[in-house]
Amino acid sequence: MVKLTDLAATGGCAAKYPAARLEELLRGFVPVDAENLLVGLDPADDAAVYKLDDDRALVFTVDFFPPLVDDPEDYGAIAATNALNDVFAMGGQPLLALSVVCFPEELPTETLGRILAAADERVRAAGALLAGGHTIRDREPKFGLAVVGTVHPDGVWPKSGARAGDGLFLTKPLGTGLVLDAVRKGKLAERYRQDAIGWMRTLNADAAAALRPFLPNAVTDVTGFGLFGHAHETASRSRVRLRLDADALPALDGALEAGRTGILTGGDRRNRDFAAAHVDAEGIPDELVALGFDPQTAGGLLVSLPADKALSLEAEFRARGLYLRRIGAVEDGEGVVVR
Repeated sequence: MVKLTDLAATGGCAAKYPAARLEELLRGFVPVDAENLLVGLDPADDAAVYKLDDDRALVFTVDFFPPLVDDPEDYGAIAATNALNDVFAMGGQPLLALSVVCFPEELPTETLGRILAAADERVRAAGALLAGGHTIRDREPKFGLAVVGTVHPDGVWPKSGARAGDGLFLTKPLGTGLVLDAVRKGKLAERYRQDAIGWMRTLNADAAAALRPFLPNAVTDVTGFGLFGHAHETASRSRVRLRLDADALPALDGALEAGRTGILTGGDRRNRDFAAAHVDAEGIPDELVALGFDPQTAGGLLVSLPADKALSLEAEFRARGLYLRRIGAVEDGEGVVVR
C-alpha cells in the first residue's frame, strides 16, 4: 500500500499558511463593497456568506490539504469533514460540494477512487451532494472540497460576536496533531491514532443542530490555528477577553502524554508566532500550552453564548449523546487568559 504521508512535507490543517502571514497578506485587500455580502474579508471568518433575499443566504468555503494519514478512506473522509464543517460553523447547512484534487499521476487510480468515495460518503452524511470538481497533476497529494450551503441571513454565526458574560464551550477534544505525531514517532500505540481519526471523521452537523435553537453569539471551528489561535481571533474581533480554564481543556487520549514527551508539531511554532503575544498562559504546564497551540484538523466548534443558557445547552447535548465541554468565559478586556 502506498504510504500517502511519505509524499507530503506536512499534512492536514498543519499545512495551512501561517496565520500571521495570512493576516499580513489580507491587509493588502480592499474589502468588497457589496450590500449583500454579509461575511467576507472584513473581518475574515470560516466561510463567506452572501444574502440572496430576506430568507436565504449562501455560505461558501473551500478547504484542502496534503494527507495526514496513510489510509485513503480516512484521508478522504477527514478532508471532506474538515471542509463541510466550515459551513456548520457559520450556522449553515451544506447543499453542494466540488472536489479539489491534486494527485501524482504515477499513483494508482484506485487510491484516488477510494479517497473520493470516502469523501462522497461524508458529503451525503452532511445532507449534501458531491457534484463534480477539478483535478491537476501534482507530486504532493492534496485533496479537499469547495462547499456551498445555505443559512438564514439572521442566523449566521460569526466568530466576532462574543460578549462579556458568555460561557465558552468546545464540542470535540483537542490534540489531533500531537497524537498523530506521537504515534508516527513510536511514542504512542496505534489505538490512540485510531481514536483521533474517529474524531476527525466526525461531522459537526449534530453539534450545530443541537446548538442552533440556543442562538449563540459567536462560533468558530477549531482547526489549523489551534484553540489558542482561534480564541485570539474571536477575542480580538469581538473586542473582549476570553478566559480559559486550563483544567477544563479537553484532550484526546494520549495527547497530554505526547506533550509531556516534548513533541511539538510543525504548526505549533507558527501558531505561537501568531497568537502567543496575545495569550497569557503563565504558570500553565507545558503540555497544556502545547495542547492549546496544537493545530487541529476537523476540530470541534468553539462556542460563545450567554451563560444563563449553559445548563440547558449541556442538558440538550447530553440528551442527544453529544460531546460538550465548558472551558471558560468571556469578559471585558482583551486577549486570551489561561488559568
